[in-house]
Amino acid sequence: MSAAIADQLPDAAGEAHHAGDVVLDIKDLTVAFPTEEGVVRAVSNLSYQARLGRTLAIVGESGSGKSVSSMAVLGLHNMKRTRITGSIKLDGEELVGAPQSTFQRIRSQQVAMVFQDPQSSLHPFYKIGDQIAEAYRTHHKVAKSVARARAVEMLDRVGIPNPQRRAKQYPHEFSGGMRQRAMIALGLVNNPKLLIADEPTTALDVTVQAQILDLINDLRKEFGSGVILITHDLAVVAETADDIVVMYAGRAVEKGAAKEVLAQPSHPYTYGLLQSLPSPTEEQSELKAIQGAPPSLLALPPGCSFHPRCTFKELVGERCWTEVPEWRDAPGLTNRVIRCHLEDPVGVLHADEEAHHHG
Repeated sequence: MSAAIADQLPDAAGEAHHAGDVVLDIKDLTVAFPTEEGVVRAVSNLSYQARLGRTLAIVGESGSGKSVSSMAVLGLHNMKRTRITGSIKLDGEELVGAPQSTFQRIRSQQVAMVFQDPQSSLHPFYKIGDQIAEAYRTHHKVAKSVARARAVEMLDRVGIPNPQRRAKQYPHEFSGGMRQRAMIALGLVNNPKLLIADEPTTALDVTVQAQILDLINDLRKEFGSGVILITHDLAVVAETADDIVVMYAGRAVEKGAAKEVLAQPSHPYTYGLLQSLPSPTEEQSELKAIQGAPPSLLALPPGCSFHPRCTFKELVGERCWTEVPEWRDAPGLTNRVIRCHLEDPVGVLHADEEAHHHG
């Protein structure tokens, strides 16, 4: 890049990103879709915070509300068919009820999203470099040559070889892993404070998955952005996340530090997810799948939504199927909250694991 063009480029960082500051604050978010069959309650009373310089993983089975909640942050739902209540504050600005003009302003500049299928997110008829340059010019009054230089710079930054040549190619000329890198370059071109990565490695082979996750981690450190990683893959969470929100049937059920939650889950659903994974330390470890299937979001079960599948509900009795659990501190653990009626969930789950291990 010439020095003249480099001098014209605005400071990508804008105002400084202060690690640890709350960039996204979601409180009691509910997202519902009225249909002819009834109301689909995709997200119910969801609350969490994402912080600058940290990666928050949102995990759960398909249909748990992970992607629906994040799409609400970017204003991607059709408001004629969606009811959204609660609060979404991005850098202190309320987004629930905001006009589309607000979302057009914040997208890419303050928050960006990397989707699991870059093939459908990148326009097939436009060159990769032109798409990234256009995203940059949307928020910066610069010449096309400056925006193109910025696009090449970002392609280089995300590890795409020969970025000058690659910028002139179309999405179909990129491999799956390279397309995902281009999507990350597109997402970060305006150095947003928050990057939401929705299952960013689903369609990629294991080696490329690791490269993409390392890349997101490196860029988080370099840019100081907050990252929300939406995934069902707990191995990915163990490698990359600082904090975790576990979701089931549209509700969050456990929140805490990622490594601590994975090492010692305190909600039966989180425990079940971990029991269904192969152990890296035991050659012949028996996998225990969670019985049953997630409920229909059209007709959630009364009480705790997980109770029809919960192995431990008999220890509590009818409260499990009559009362929705409130948030409370997990007994014996610091900085961990759960929604569960079990009196001593950590003890119960630990005893079950011991029995399973020696059984």
